[in-house]
Amino acid sequence: MAHIPLDELKKKFGPQLHENVSMANYTTARAGGPVPAMISIHTPDELSKSVRTLWDLSIPFIILGSGSNILVSDKGIDAIVLHNRAHNLKIDTKSNSPRIYAESGAILSTLARQSALRGLSGMEWAATVPGTVGGAVYGNAGAHNSDMKASLVLAKILHKNKGIEDWTVENLDYQYRSSILKRNHLPVVIISAVFKVIRTSREEAWERIKTFQSHRKETQPPGASMGSIFKNPPDDYAGRLIEAAGLKGRRIGRAMISPIHANFIINLEGAKAQEIRDLMKIAQDTVEEKFGIILEPEIELIGDFK
Repeated sequence: MAHIPLDELKKKFGPQLHENVSMANYTTARAGGPVPAMISIHTPDELSKSVRTLWDLSIPFIILGSGSNILVSDKGIDAIVLHNRAHNLKIDTKSNSPRIYAESGAILSTLARQSALRGLSGMEWAATVPGTVGGAVYGNAGAHNSDMKASLVLAKILHKNKGIEDWTVENLDYQYRSSILKRNHLPVVIISAVFKVIRTSREEAWERIKTFQSHRKETQPPGASMGSIFKNPPDDYAGRLIEAAGLKGRRIGRAMISPIHANFIINLEGAKAQEIRDLMKIAQDTVEEKFGIILEPEIELIGDFK
């Protein structure tokens, strides 16, 4: 286990640091064990300085945005959590090529709504996507036939050994729900991003958002979850395969494969992370046995599981 010098960190971060934090209170799955400490971040400068401090001290850490698309072990993790609340947006509506600047802790759906209210189109797809800009850039988030690859101009990325660089879509080498950052676990932190949009009417942009929101409400379950559990296989859908395997409504403890959409696992209040992980394993094993297809997780597992 890593040694976490809490006394030294308390001197450096003061009231920003909170000890012995339960991750169940900070993840959309409402599951997960304790971490030694969480540091609240409110600006890109704070984020950069905090990351460099932890790198210099060789202290392991993770960046937490809205807490979606992750499952943290019930045992917790032996690392510091940087809770990224740097959420400012700047929307340029006057130039010939409108742009949106967003800090990495900005909520993606807020960005989409603010863009539409200004009569800008291109980010409506993100109005129903949970998570922050940083997580979306990292994982090539997408919905409604669009994604980060189609929307991103550049991302400011802090590298452990090279400082801050501007990375384009080409640098990020996007694949379906993946980037080179995610595939190679590079020692970097996303600071901010710039997105391209085009002019339209506020009414047209907002109508598209309402359509996407209605579709989400009709097809995706309410309640605590991580979002889509598995990536869709080529020319198929993970939810269809799990449903065809007869697993809709399957429960372990307080965790359940949703009866509404089988690619969601719902926490029925009090579910353990291991129960959710066990349901994931059942879905993977059953789909592989029945259809010969290996379901690849879209979420990230953090910490130790059985």
